[in-house]
Amino acid sequence: MSGAVTAAAPAKINLSLGVGTRRPDGFHPLATVYQAIGLYDRVTVTDADDLTVSVTAQPRIPVDGVPLDDTNIAVRAARTLREHHGGIRRGAHLAIDKGIPVAGGMAGGSADAAAALLALDHLWGLGTPRAELMRIAAGLGSDVPFALVGGTAIGSGRGEVVVPLITVGEYWWVVLESERGLSTPSVYDEFDVLRDGSSVPDPEIPDALMTALRVHDVAALGASLSNDLQVAALRLRPELARALEQGRLESAHGAIVSGSGPSCLFLCEGRSHAVQVAGGLRSLDLGPVSFAPGPVHGARVVTTDDGRV
Repeated sequence: MSGAVTAAAPAKINLSLGVGTRRPDGFHPLATVYQAIGLYDRVTVTDADDLTVSVTAQPRIPVDGVPLDDTNIAVRAARTLREHHGGIRRGAHLAIDKGIPVAGGMAGGSADAAAALLALDHLWGLGTPRAELMRIAAGLGSDVPFALVGGTAIGSGRGEVVVPLITVGEYWWVVLESERGLSTPSVYDEFDVLRDGSSVPDPEIPDALMTALRVHDVAALGASLSNDLQVAALRLRPELARALEQGRLESAHGAIVSGSGPSCLFLCEGRSHAVQVAGGLRSLDLGPVSFAPGPVHGARVVTTDDGRV
Protein backbone atom coordinates (compact mmCIF):
# COMPACT_ATOMS: atom_id res chain seq x y z
CA MET A 1 0.00 0.00 0.00
CA SER A 2 1.21 3.52 -0.72
CA GLY A 3 0.01 7.08 -0.21
CA ALA A 4 -0.91 8.66 3.10
CA VAL A 5 -2.58 7.29 6.21
CA THR A 6 -3.72 9.27 9.25
CA ALA A 7 -4.37 7.79 12.68
CA ALA A 8 -5.63 9.61 15.76
CA ALA A 9 -5.08 8.75 19.41
CA PRO A 10 -6.65 10.34 22.50
CA ALA A 11 -5.30 11.95 25.63
CA LYS A 12 -5.06 9.84 28.77
CA ILE A 13 -6.15 10.86 32.24
CA ASN A 14 -5.88 8.92 35.51
CA LEU A 15 -9.00 8.83 37.66
CA SER A 16 -6.90 7.23 40.34
CA LEU A 17 -3.15 6.76 40.36
CA GLY A 18 -1.66 4.67 43.14
CA VAL A 19 2.14 4.45 43.16
CA GLY A 20 4.21 1.89 45.03
CA THR A 21 7.86 1.70 46.04
CA ARG A 22 10.43 1.97 43.24
CA ARG A 23 11.35 -1.44 41.86
CA PRO A 24 14.92 -2.62 41.17
CA ASP A 25 14.34 -1.92 37.45
CA GLY A 26 13.69 1.75 38.28
CA PHE A 27 9.95 1.63 37.67
CA HIS A 28 7.21 2.01 40.28
CA PRO A 29 4.32 -0.47 40.51
CA LEU A 30 1.08 1.26 39.65
CA ALA A 31 -2.61 0.67 40.26
CA THR A 32 -4.53 3.10 38.12
CA VAL A 33 -7.82 3.69 36.39
CA TYR A 34 -7.28 5.24 32.98
CA GLN A 35 -9.81 7.15 30.92
CA ALA A 36 -9.36 8.36 27.36
CA ILE A 37 -10.81 11.81 26.67
CA GLY A 38 -11.56 13.68 23.47
CA LEU A 39 -8.33 15.59 22.94
CA TYR A 40 -6.33 14.02 20.12
CA ASP A 41 -2.95 13.85 18.47
CA ARG A 42 -2.97 12.86 14.81
CA VAL A 43 -0.12 11.22 12.95
CA THR A 44 -0.10 11.21 9.14
CA VAL A 45 2.41 8.87 7.53
CA THR A 46 3.58 8.97 3.91
CA ASP A 47 6.09 6.89 2.00
CA ALA A 48 9.68 8.14 2.18
CA ASP A 49 13.21 6.83 1.77
CA ASP A 50 14.00 7.06 5.50
CA LEU A 51 12.18 7.67 8.78
CA THR A 52 11.66 11.38 9.42
CA VAL A 53 9.30 13.37 11.63
CA SER A 54 7.75 16.85 11.75
CA VAL A 55 5.51 18.38 14.41
CA THR A 56 2.76 20.98 14.27
CA ALA A 57 0.22 21.83 16.94
CA GLN A 58 -2.90 23.73 17.80
CA PRO A 59 -2.03 27.35 18.71
CA ARG A 60 -2.30 26.79 22.47
CA ILE A 61 0.37 24.07 22.52
CA PRO A 62 4.11 24.85 22.41
CA VAL A 63 6.08 22.08 20.70
CA ASP A 64 9.68 23.30 20.97
CA GLY A 65 10.40 20.46 23.42
CA VAL A 66 9.28 17.71 21.04
CA PRO A 67 12.32 15.95 19.53
CA LEU A 68 12.64 15.73 15.76
CA ASP A 69 15.23 12.96 15.67
CA ASP A 70 15.38 9.25 16.47
CA THR A 71 14.50 9.89 20.12
CA ASN A 72 10.95 10.88 19.15
CA ILE A 73 8.72 8.07 20.43
CA ALA A 74 6.77 7.91 17.17
CA VAL A 75 10.01 7.30 15.27
CA ARG A 76 10.98 4.67 17.84
CA ALA A 77 7.59 3.06 17.26
CA ALA A 78 8.31 2.93 13.53
CA ARG A 79 11.73 1.36 14.04
CA THR A 80 10.34 -1.19 16.50
CA LEU A 81 7.57 -2.15 14.08
CA ARG A 82 10.12 -2.68 11.31
CA GLU A 83 12.26 -4.84 13.60
CA HIS A 84 9.22 -6.88 14.63
CA HIS A 85 8.68 -7.73 10.98
CA GLY A 86 12.20 -8.95 10.37
CA GLY A 87 13.88 -5.62 9.79
CA ILE A 88 11.90 -4.66 6.71
CA ARG A 89 13.39 -1.79 4.71
CA ARG A 90 10.58 0.73 4.64
CA GLY A 91 10.70 4.44 5.27
CA ALA A 92 8.05 7.02 6.07
CA HIS A 93 7.60 10.64 6.99
CA LEU A 94 5.61 11.02 10.21
CA ALA A 95 3.73 14.32 10.44
CA ILE A 96 2.47 14.76 14.00
CA ASP A 97 -0.30 17.26 14.68
CA LYS A 98 -0.67 17.73 18.42
CA GLY A 99 -3.89 18.52 20.25
CA ILE A 100 -2.66 17.00 23.53
CA PRO A 101 -0.41 19.13 25.77
CA VAL A 102 3.31 18.35 25.58
CA ALA A 103 4.79 17.07 28.89
CA GLY A 104 1.39 17.73 30.40
CA GLY A 105 0.71 14.46 32.21
CA MET A 106 -1.77 13.33 29.54
CA ALA A 107 0.42 10.87 27.60
CA GLY A 108 0.66 12.84 24.37
CA GLY A 109 3.88 11.10 23.38
CA SER A 110 2.28 7.72 24.01
CA ALA A 111 -0.66 8.75 21.84
CA ASP A 112 1.81 9.61 19.06
CA ALA A 113 3.44 6.19 19.35
CA ALA A 114 0.11 4.37 19.25
CA ALA A 115 -1.12 6.38 16.27
CA ALA A 116 2.18 5.83 14.45
CA LEU A 117 1.98 2.06 14.98
CA LEU A 118 -1.52 1.85 13.51
CA ALA A 119 -0.88 4.24 10.63
CA LEU A 120 2.38 2.56 9.59
CA ASP A 121 0.93 -0.92 9.92
CA HIS A 122 -1.77 0.21 7.47
CA LEU A 123 0.62 2.10 5.14
CA TRP A 124 3.05 -0.80 4.93
CA GLY A 125 0.31 -3.44 4.64
CA LEU A 126 1.69 -5.49 7.53
CA GLY A 127 -1.53 -6.71 9.13
CA THR A 128 0.07 -7.04 12.57
CA PRO A 129 -2.27 -8.89 14.96
CA ARG A 130 -3.69 -6.75 17.76
CA ALA A 131 -1.98 -8.79 20.49
CA GLU A 132 1.40 -8.23 18.84
CA LEU A 133 0.76 -4.48 18.54
CA MET A 134 -0.02 -4.42 22.26
CA ARG A 135 3.29 -6.15 23.05
CA ILE A 136 5.18 -3.68 20.85
CA ALA A 137 3.35 -0.82 22.58
CA ALA A 138 4.31 -2.08 26.05
CA GLY A 139 7.97 -2.05 25.06
CA LEU A 140 7.73 1.56 23.93
CA GLY A 141 6.26 3.05 27.10
CA SER A 142 3.95 2.42 30.04
CA ASP A 143 1.01 4.41 28.62
CA VAL A 144 1.23 3.30 24.98
CA PRO A 145 -0.91 0.15 25.38
CA PHE A 146 -3.73 2.19 26.89
CA ALA A 147 -3.51 4.66 24.01
CA LEU A 148 -4.38 1.73 21.74
CA VAL A 149 -7.19 0.47 23.99
CA GLY A 150 -8.87 3.73 25.05
CA GLY A 151 -12.17 3.83 26.90
CA THR A 152 -11.86 3.32 30.65
CA ALA A 153 -9.46 0.67 31.91
CA ILE A 154 -7.48 -0.60 34.88
CA GLY A 155 -3.70 -0.34 34.55
CA SER A 156 -1.23 -2.38 36.57
CA GLY A 157 2.44 -3.40 36.45
CA ARG A 158 4.14 -0.13 35.48
CA GLY A 159 0.88 0.82 33.77
CA GLU A 160 1.37 -1.30 30.66
CA VAL A 161 -0.97 -4.15 31.72
CA VAL A 162 -4.39 -2.86 30.65
CA VAL A 163 -7.79 -4.41 31.37
CA PRO A 164 -10.80 -2.58 29.89
CA LEU A 165 -13.66 -1.61 32.21
CA ILE A 166 -17.29 -1.57 31.18
CA THR A 167 -18.73 1.73 32.34
CA VAL A 168 -21.96 3.61 31.70
CA GLY A 169 -22.52 7.21 30.71
CA GLU A 170 -20.30 10.09 29.71
CA TYR A 171 -18.07 12.36 31.78
CA TRP A 172 -17.02 15.89 30.92
CA TRP A 173 -13.60 17.19 31.87
CA VAL A 174 -12.18 20.69 31.85
CA VAL A 175 -8.42 20.69 31.27
CA LEU A 176 -6.29 23.56 32.51
CA GLU A 177 -3.05 23.27 30.60
CA SER A 178 0.30 24.88 31.26
CA GLU A 179 2.67 26.69 28.95
CA ARG A 180 5.54 24.92 30.77
CA GLY A 181 5.72 21.15 30.80
CA LEU A 182 6.77 19.02 33.75
CA SER A 183 9.21 16.13 33.43
CA THR A 184 7.67 12.81 34.47
CA PRO A 185 11.01 11.46 35.82
CA SER A 186 11.49 14.59 37.94
CA VAL A 187 8.03 14.13 39.50
CA TYR A 188 8.76 10.50 40.32
CA ASP A 189 12.12 11.51 41.79
CA GLU A 190 10.39 14.08 44.00
CA PHE A 191 7.83 11.43 44.96
CA ASP A 192 10.68 9.18 46.12
CA VAL A 193 12.24 12.05 48.10
CA LEU A 194 8.93 12.61 49.88
CA ARG A 195 8.69 8.90 50.68
CA ASP A 196 12.21 9.15 52.14
CA GLY A 197 13.08 5.59 51.22
CA SER A 198 10.21 4.03 53.14
CA SER A 199 8.47 1.00 51.64
CA VAL A 200 4.72 1.04 51.21
CA PRO A 201 2.19 -1.69 50.36
CA ASP A 202 1.41 -2.25 46.72
CA PRO A 203 -1.15 0.33 45.59
CA GLU A 204 -4.84 -0.45 45.18
CA ILE A 205 -7.72 1.22 43.36
CA PRO A 206 -10.23 2.87 45.74
CA ASP A 207 -13.50 0.94 46.07
CA ALA A 208 -15.45 4.20 46.14
CA LEU A 209 -14.13 5.15 42.71
CA MET A 210 -15.08 1.81 41.19
CA THR A 211 -18.57 2.04 42.68
CA ALA A 212 -19.03 5.57 41.31
CA LEU A 213 -18.03 4.39 37.82
CA ARG A 214 -20.41 1.44 37.94
CA VAL A 215 -23.44 3.63 38.66
CA HIS A 216 -22.30 6.81 36.85
CA ASP A 217 -22.37 8.96 39.99
CA VAL A 218 -20.48 12.07 38.86
CA ALA A 219 -20.35 13.73 42.28
CA ALA A 220 -19.09 10.53 43.95
CA LEU A 221 -16.49 10.05 41.24
CA GLY A 222 -15.28 13.61 41.73
CA ALA A 223 -14.94 13.01 45.47
CA SER A 224 -12.95 9.81 44.95
CA LEU A 225 -10.39 11.04 42.39
CA SER A 226 -6.87 10.37 43.69
CA ASN A 227 -3.29 10.80 42.54
CA ASP A 228 -0.27 9.75 44.60
CA LEU A 229 1.97 11.95 42.41
CA GLN A 230 -0.01 15.11 43.09
CA VAL A 231 1.91 16.21 46.19
CA ALA A 232 5.21 15.79 44.33
CA ALA A 233 3.90 17.76 41.34
CA LEU A 234 2.70 20.55 43.64
CA ARG A 235 6.10 20.66 45.34
CA LEU A 236 7.70 21.29 41.94
CA ARG A 237 4.96 23.62 40.72
CA PRO A 238 3.27 25.22 43.78
CA GLU A 239 1.09 27.48 41.63
CA LEU A 240 -0.95 24.45 40.58
CA ALA A 241 -2.55 24.39 44.02
CA ARG A 242 -4.24 27.70 43.26
CA ALA A 243 -5.53 26.33 39.98
CA LEU A 244 -7.06 23.30 41.68
CA GLU A 245 -8.72 25.44 44.34
CA GLN A 246 -10.10 27.81 41.71
CA GLY A 247 -11.65 24.91 39.83
CA ARG A 248 -13.41 23.80 42.98
CA LEU A 249 -14.65 27.35 43.53
CA GLU A 250 -15.99 27.29 39.97
CA SER A 251 -18.20 24.33 41.10
CA ALA A 252 -16.28 21.40 39.60
CA HIS A 253 -17.19 18.08 41.23
CA GLY A 254 -13.54 17.12 41.46
CA ALA A 255 -10.13 18.68 40.84
CA ILE A 256 -6.89 16.76 40.38
CA VAL A 257 -3.46 16.99 38.77
CA SER A 258 -3.39 14.86 35.63
CA GLY A 259 -0.83 12.07 36.02
CA SER A 260 2.58 13.63 36.66
CA GLY A 261 1.22 17.09 35.76
CA PRO A 262 1.20 19.95 35.21
CA SER A 263 -2.21 19.79 33.50
CA CYS A 264 -5.11 20.01 35.96
CA LEU A 265 -8.46 18.25 35.50
CA PHE A 266 -11.90 19.32 36.65
CA LEU A 267 -14.84 16.92 36.54
CA CYS A 268 -18.15 18.47 35.50
CA GLU A 269 -21.79 17.38 35.46
CA GLY A 270 -22.11 17.67 31.68
CA ARG A 271 -21.14 19.76 28.69
CA SER A 272 -22.93 22.93 29.78
CA HIS A 273 -21.35 22.71 33.23
CA ALA A 274 -17.94 22.21 31.58
CA VAL A 275 -18.47 25.34 29.48
CA GLN A 276 -19.29 27.27 32.68
CA VAL A 277 -16.26 26.00 34.60
CA ALA A 278 -13.95 26.54 31.63
CA GLY A 279 -15.18 30.12 31.28
CA GLY A 280 -14.45 30.85 34.93
CA LEU A 281 -10.94 29.45 34.66
CA ARG A 282 -10.22 31.33 31.43
CA SER A 283 -11.15 34.63 33.08
CA LEU A 284 -8.26 34.17 35.54
CA ASP A 285 -5.65 33.63 32.80
CA LEU A 286 -4.05 30.69 34.59
CA GLY A 287 -3.23 28.94 31.32
CA PRO A 288 -4.91 27.49 28.21
CA VAL A 289 -8.27 25.85 28.97
CA SER A 290 -10.06 23.17 26.98
CA PHE A 291 -12.80 20.67 27.72
CA ALA A 292 -13.62 17.23 26.40
CA PRO A 293 -15.79 14.18 27.05
CA GLY A 294 -14.70 10.74 28.11
CA PRO A 295 -14.46 7.89 27.67
CA VAL A 296 -13.59 7.81 23.96
CA HIS A 297 -12.14 5.15 21.69
CA GLY A 298 -8.43 4.40 21.59
CA ALA A 299 -6.15 4.95 18.62
CA ARG A 300 -7.64 4.30 15.20
CA VAL A 301 -6.94 4.91 11.54
CA VAL A 302 -9.19 7.78 10.47
CA THR A 303 -8.23 8.55 6.85
CA THR A 304 -6.29 7.15 3.95
CA ASP A 305 -5.61 8.73 0.58
CA ASP A 306 -8.71 6.88 -0.59
CA GLY A 307 -10.89 8.71 1.95
CA ARG A 308 -12.21 8.17 5.43
CA VAL A 309 -11.92 4.70 6.94
